[in-house]
Amino acid sequence: MNPVAGIGGRVGLKGSDGLAALQKALELGAEPESGKKALVALKVLKNVEHLFEIYTCAGDMGVNVCGLADLSYRLIDIGALQGTAQDTILAAQKLRNMGADLIMFAGGDGTARDIMDGIGTDIPVLGIPTGCKIHSGVYGVNPRMAGMLAQQYIQGKIRDTKEAEVMDIDEELFRQGIVQARLYGYLRLPNEHTLVQNLKSGKSHSEAVSLDLLSDYIADSWEEDTLYIVGTGSTTAAIMDKLGLSNTLLGIDLVYGKRVIASDCTENEILEIMEGYEKKKIIVTVIGGQGYIFGRGNQQISAEIIRRVGKENVIVAATKDKMLSLLWKPLYVDTGDDETNRYLEGYLKVIVGNGEMVMARVTA
Repeated sequence: MNPVAGIGGRVGLKGSDGLAALQKALELGAEPESGKKALVALKVLKNVEHLFEIYTCAGDMGVNVCGLADLSYRLIDIGALQGTAQDTILAAQKLRNMGADLIMFAGGDGTARDIMDGIGTDIPVLGIPTGCKIHSGVYGVNPRMAGMLAQQYIQGKIRDTKEAEVMDIDEELFRQGIVQARLYGYLRLPNEHTLVQNLKSGKSHSEAVSLDLLSDYIADSWEEDTLYIVGTGSTTAAIMDKLGLSNTLLGIDLVYGKRVIASDCTENEILEIMEGYEKKKIIVTVIGGQGYIFGRGNQQISAEIIRRVGKENVIVAATKDKMLSLLWKPLYVDTGDDETNRYLEGYLKVIVGNGEMVMARVTA
C-alpha cells in the first residue's frame, strides 16, 4: 500500500508524488485516505480468508490495514522503509520471487508505474484505487469492487488474465492545468471487465459541436442568485468560457452572480464559503471512457459537500460522444463514503446538448 496516495486530493494539490507535494499537503491539513480505502477492499476478503495467505510489508505499507481488517498475514522484509517509490518496487519484486499468485496494491497512477517497474507483466496484479490521478486501466471501479474481484480470483471463478495500460501523467504539469499523458507500459490483471475501471479516454474532434451546444445551454440557464461549485475538466471549462470567466481546468472554482469568488479551492475552503449562500449547485462532468462523476480528479468536492448541497442540485454535463463511449454503462461515484455513494445512486439527467438530456444510471 502507498500510504500517502491521494493525500493531495481534498486540498487541491491534484497529486501526491514527491516529498515536496506530501509536505505541502500535510501543511494544508490533509489526512491520509489510502488506508481507509484499502480497508474497504480487504474487508471483502474476510469471508474467504481460509483460501489464501497474505504476505505484506510493515507498518502503513500493509500490516496496519490488515490488522484493522482482522486478516492474518505474514511479514516480508524489504529493509528499512524510506517512504519512496523504491519501497514499492522492492516489495513487488520480493512478492514475485516468493511465488505470489496475485499482488494487490493501493495507490494511483504513480504506484502502478512503480509496480510495473518492479515486476512488469510477470504475475497478475490488481489495483485498489486510492490516488488522485487514476487514468490507468489496472484498478477496480472502486475499493469494494477491487475486493470483490480479488475474492473471485481467489475462489478460482476467474483465472484468465489480460494486459491493461499503465499511464504516465506529468504531475508537475498536471498541477498547472496541463494534462500530458503517455502510455508507460502494461500490467497483467484478472480478466473481468465489469469490476475494473476503463482507461481514461481522450477527447475526439467530433465533440466540439456538442460541447459548444451544451455549454451554451448551461450558460443561458445560469442562475445569478446561486453559488455554483464548478468541477474539473474541459467540459466545465467550456461552460466557464461561455460565461466569460477564468477557470482552473483541474481545480474547483466557486461562482456567484457570474463572478468567480474563489479559485482552485480545497475541500475546507468550499465548506467554509458555501455556508454563506442559501442556494447552491454543483456542476461536474463525466470522465470519458471511465464514467466517473465523483471521486476521480475532483476529490475536493467531498462526500460532506455533496450531502450539504443535495443530489437534486447536482448538474452533470457531458458530450454525446463521451456518453456513447461508455456504451450505456452506468455512471460511477467513489466519494470514499459508502453512505454518500448509496445516496447518489439512481437515475439522473445528463445534459448533452442545447436542451438535450439523456437519463443515466448512477451506481456505487
